[in-house]
Amino acid sequence: MPVSIAAVDAIELELPGAHVRFTGRAGGVSSDQFASLNLGPATGDRPEHVRENLQRAADGLPVAAMRQVHGADVRTVTGPTGASEEADGLVTTEPGLALVVTTADCLPVGLAAGGAIAMLHAGWRGLAAGILEAGVQRLRALAGSAPVHAAVGPGAGVCCYEVGDDVAANFPGQVRGGRLDLKAAASERLRAAGVVTVLDVDRCTMCEPDVFFSHRRSGPTTGRQGGLIWHASSKD
Repeated sequence: MPVSIAAVDAIELELPGAHVRFTGRAGGVSSDQFASLNLGPATGDRPEHVRENLQRAADGLPVAAMRQVHGADVRTVTGPTGASEEADGLVTTEPGLALVVTTADCLPVGLAAGGAIAMLHAGWRGLAAGILEAGVQRLRALAGSAPVHAAVGPGAGVCCYEVGDDVAANFPGQVRGGRLDLKAAASERLRAAGVVTVLDVDRCTMCEPDVFFSHRRSGPTTGRQGGLIWHASSKD
């Protein structure tokens, strides 16, 4: 039986054939620095709290996730998974399965095309390594020539995301005043990969401490919000 998510302050978006949810901090059972909807299993939070939070965030649907390593590996999954394998993106055609990535300044990016869906974890390292291009390619392997649509969730904004020259060198034209426009970089790469629609929620995790977790703002001991996607028919 699906779990009610009425208490979770989530951003909801629709892509063709898919529902996308970007969670914030509210609506979970975690406490202290993890309060309250922490979805990160490697944060030091109580595992039972993270499991309950994931069920709430996914409306009780089975969840597929991976251990994220800021790379460009995208896996096709057919059922629930844990964090025993490494990847920064998941793709499926299976109905009734929620794909999840967790973030605390990196971007969660959902994709949908022709009955296939994907969720990607895209920080600057992942973007530079080609995670978005890899996600679109793996999606098209399942969806054929169907148009690809994307939704970009909350992440560190150009208002706050200060980077050094080593990072800036990967993003010509996307650094202003020493700050990286991660979202503009993601949108540029998605469109270059042939994505026809890019929806951006335009929210900065560093600006809203009461709404989002932020590693850069709070340090390493903090929670993780989530980017989730499932087929629109999964709960019919």
